Amino acid sequence: MKLGLTRTALAAVFGLGLSGLNLYVAPAAQAQQQTPAAPVPAAPVPDAPAPQAPKPLSTVDGPITPGIGAGDEQTAPSSSSDTPDQPGASTAAPATEPKDTFAQPAPATLTPEDIGATIVTNTTYVEVPVTVKDTKGKMVAGLTWRDFKVYENNTREPIRIFNVDAYPLSIAYVVDQSLTTDVMAKVNTSLDAIQGALTPYDELSVFSYSNGPQNRSGGFTGAQSARVPFIFSMTKSTGTDMQVPINSGPMAGCDIRVNGNCADPNLQPGHSAGSADNVITIPKEIHTLNDAILAAAKELSTRPKGRRRVIYVISDGHEYGSKASLKEVIRFLQTNNIAVYGTLVGTSATWGEGFVSRIHLPFTMYDNILYKYIAATGGQADSERNLNGIEKSYAEIANEARNQYTLVYSSHESPYDSKYRSIDVRVDRPGLEVTAKRGYYPSALMSR
Repeated sequence: MKLGLTRTALAAVFGLGLSGLNLYVAPAAQAQQQTPAAPVPAAPVPDAPAPQAPKPLSTVDGPITPGIGAGDEQTAPSSSSDTPDQPGASTAAPATEPKDTFAQPAPATLTPEDIGATIVTNTTYVEVPVTVKDTKGKMVAGLTWRDFKVYENNTREPIRIFNVDAYPLSIAYVVDQSLTTDVMAKVNTSLDAIQGALTPYDELSVFSYSNGPQNRSGGFTGAQSARVPFIFSMTKSTGTDMQVPINSGPMAGCDIRVNGNCADPNLQPGHSAGSADNVITIPKEIHTLNDAILAAAKELSTRPKGRRRVIYVISDGHEYGSKASLKEVIRFLQTNNIAVYGTLVGTSATWGEGFVSRIHLPFTMYDNILYKYIAATGGQADSERNLNGIEKSYAEIANEARNQYTLVYSSHESPYDSKYRSIDVRVDRPGLEVTAKRGYYPSALMSR
């Protein structure tokens, strides 16, 4: 007789282990043993996060934003619609809590502006960028703070900070459109090489002037932005050609007439540009260099700290007809720590004639005043007559403006004194040329 019991049941009856049993199993029990057990439900797998669409480019933060430039402003936080959906998150509005009619209102938080208080920290530190060159015009590297001496108002000042790191540039280009046709053609071609002289960390703005300054870029933009070639294309001009002036005689009239009158009323004798005795008043040349530099300096004054503020002028330096005076513009530049660099072209770049053009005759226009801006602000100038030299000057001058020795000293003068302060920087090594700004005017920005 065969029993249809399983090994498990026999072990339970006799108290034996399964390893000690070797019994014959009935077919029915064997079929029962081979029946598969019910599958155990697996643990639930959490849902993967749903793919989200990329954020718009307007929320991207960075040192340089195309069309905006560099700044300290932070972008506004994204709205609730941009927040990724969380698994299991409830979208229902929270229930409104019952109002406590006996609760007292929370006290308002007062800020210093609400109570009329202003926190002022007086700062006497002065930053002086310095360029050092040898007798061959090459920049000298490897100097330490012990090699420099700084004097303010003939008093030696201790150097508090010494830095040799390269600075990002906030550079405003000022292009003269009143040049002659041949010189203007070279300048137009060379403008395409400016972008190659700058780095992605730089930013630029473009101004042009002839009879008044014009902002071509509408603000600062990244130096490697796709807008830059288009901005320089709007800056190009045909230039103006000087002709022999004739204000009297039979050759002074108009050759082209309409109904008996001169086609151009500005040149007709006795009208808008003449007098009753048929003597034409020769119109004066207008070169508003002062106004153009002042417009570029006002926009540069808003750039954040930690950047080198530079105005780069491409001109022959002629000045006549500006509303702003040379002294006023230089004071604004020295107050806002702005340096002027330039590439002299045209007659001011001719050997010998470029030096004579600095002499000003009474009752005449200034032939070249650009060197005055450069000397007062510690910039550099380069005189070039051919296209290759003009293009190389862009890269060389941008490199000099970026890689300077930065000296910071503590002034002994009162922070409340707004008078001009002279600066003299010296290097204790022979045969070196030191270039730095001649002085500055303290401003309210130093006391914030």
